[in-house]
Amino acid sequence: MGDFVTTPNLNIRQATENDVPTILSLIRELAEYEHRSHEVVATEGDIRESLFGNHPVAEALIGEHGGVPISFALFFYNFSTFLGRPGIYLEDIYVKPEHRGKGFGRKLLAHVARLARGRNCGRLEWAVLKWNEPAIRAYEKINAVPMHEWTVYRLTGKALDKLADEN
Repeated sequence: MGDFVTTPNLNIRQATENDVPTILSLIRELAEYEHRSHEVVATEGDIRESLFGNHPVAEALIGEHGGVPISFALFFYNFSTFLGRPGIYLEDIYVKPEHRGKGFGRKLLAHVARLARGRNCGRLEWAVLKWNEPAIRAYEKINAVPMHEWTVYRLTGKALDKLADEN
């Protein structure tokens, strides 16, 4: 699978259970950047179980510069009924602010793309906040296509519980 990639500036590796505190710290930094810190309720136990428990539901990569974690990507499989193949959904990709603009995010995204191709995935997808112009420009440079005809819907909390309780 190529669990470890070395470039002159960035080492990308599959996260291990020892990375759980780092992953949660980077998640909190991402939430702060997105003005959504109040939404982070995940604990180290939640992250550990979801990534390394008996039934992992997601994977994470850690990007290191000079041996220090500066970025992460968290992703999981989805499935395209039209393609009849799995895809990868990139839930989060984050580079610490002081390391942005140096190509680290692109290298991390390219690594996820190689994983998708190597795993016979038909697509790689993610969402971006409409106000995140730097990210949008970066995605346009790699010829990513916005899916304007789609609107994401979400159920959480009481709304999710209410629907789940229906007979």
